Amino acid sequence: MGARRTWFPRVHCQDSEPPGPDCEREKRYAELFDQLDLNKDGCIDIRELRTGLAGRGISRRSLERLVQTGDTNQDGVLDFEEFTQYLRAHEKQLKLMFSRLDRNNDGQIDAAEIQHCLHGIGVDISLEDANRILLRMDKDGTMTIDWNEWRDYFLFNPLTNMEDVARYWKRSMMLDIGEQLTIPDEFSEEEKKSGYVWRQLMAGAVAGSVSRTGTAPLDRLKVFRQVHGFSDFKGNVLSGFQSMLKEGGLRSLWRGNGINVLKIAPETAIKFTAYEKDYFTLNETRNLKVHERFVAGSLAGAIAQTAIYPMEVLKTRLTLRKTGQFSGIADCAKRILQREGVAAFYKGYVPNLLAIVPYAGIDLAVYETLKFAWLNRNIGVADPGVMVLVGCGAASSTCGQLASYPLALIRTRMQALALEKEAPKPSMLALLHNIVTQEGVAGLYRGISPNLLKVIPAVSVSYVVYEYTRIVLGVDIEGRRAGKGKG
Repeated sequence: MGARRTWFPRVHCQDSEPPGPDCEREKRYAELFDQLDLNKDGCIDIRELRTGLAGRGISRRSLERLVQTGDTNQDGVLDFEEFTQYLRAHEKQLKLMFSRLDRNNDGQIDAAEIQHCLHGIGVDISLEDANRILLRMDKDGTMTIDWNEWRDYFLFNPLTNMEDVARYWKRSMMLDIGEQLTIPDEFSEEEKKSGYVWRQLMAGAVAGSVSRTGTAPLDRLKVFRQVHGFSDFKGNVLSGFQSMLKEGGLRSLWRGNGINVLKIAPETAIKFTAYEKDYFTLNETRNLKVHERFVAGSLAGAIAQTAIYPMEVLKTRLTLRKTGQFSGIADCAKRILQREGVAAFYKGYVPNLLAIVPYAGIDLAVYETLKFAWLNRNIGVADPGVMVLVGCGAASSTCGQLASYPLALIRTRMQALALEKEAPKPSMLALLHNIVTQEGVAGLYRGISPNLLKVIPAVSVSYVVYEYTRIVLGVDIEGRRAGKGKG
């Protein structure tokens, strides 16, 4: 083999004139290109970008997006012309963002302006936290960020506007663990008019359906353990599955799943509509703060639960049914109505309603805390990556479940008590007292092991299906139709 060719990008500047801003910029681009072109072949690929920018905390997905945007001839690499063309265009976008942040037009961004910017995308932080963010970009120790510091920090982050950050962290429609008690996300007027919202909700419904179907056996085992308790349903998860298989065969593991999937669409639509009305009626000029989102979301959840609660009761009865007990959903509803009356469709309604507050509150608080912690460590990176999103969603949902599980257990037992014709119907407090007396405090968490086992597969499956469904619907993560720019 011959000697390896070293390629040096040429920068054209007039020798007779002093170097201007454009010439200085081109020289800076040439130096950056030379630093990143590790094998000196005149092109930069994704591996060289990952190596050269390893210390900047930029995700692989963001770097792939950078190459895809700048690669005009679609050969999978960036030559010097493509590299500089991308950086010129990106600098223009960064300049616009800098101007938006610089509210007093003094050419500097201070902590108060960072605080205001993050509030605008739904992240409320203290001035102390804003100062910590500022220090990550402040190179000269002035406690402000000038244009050069801003540009150098964000130059290789494919972030076009601060709203990109908020979009990636919208997750209530894409992470489904079988409980619909999370706070709905907020959407802009542009997203509503474009139809983006309903396509997102549709993708979320499909993802939830697949996720719930995949984890239905674990959900049925959880319900059995909740209702029958330790004395009637002993053993571990494996023995529980063996018991269900012996009674009804393989198909019995999915009993109750049909109506569990059917209730996703009406519950999501009602909750979102109720939340939207509350938001736009009371807060038309600003984003809701975290505690306001919690109150509005809890009210929306209560309205949705009230509307679809009969389906919850049917789901419990169908999940617990024995072989041949009901011929289907309609037959189950008809028998309940004939034997127990309309009131039976709202058994356990009060503990179910009370469970919304601890679940939604803790889920939201943990998610917001994890979200801000990630944003604080990765300033300007819009895309947190699949693992971060799934991890934060799983962690917050698990904490919410742990807080609300005793109420969920009491709700399920009240829903199922009517299965026994002559059985007494104790109140919520009486049932709570009986469980603690007979089974101890641990009895309030009966069945939580299969419930926790399904969290990771549920959020993982729902996220993957959500992403594929979103692609099929032709909508990218920024809310645009695939192949079309922003209008």
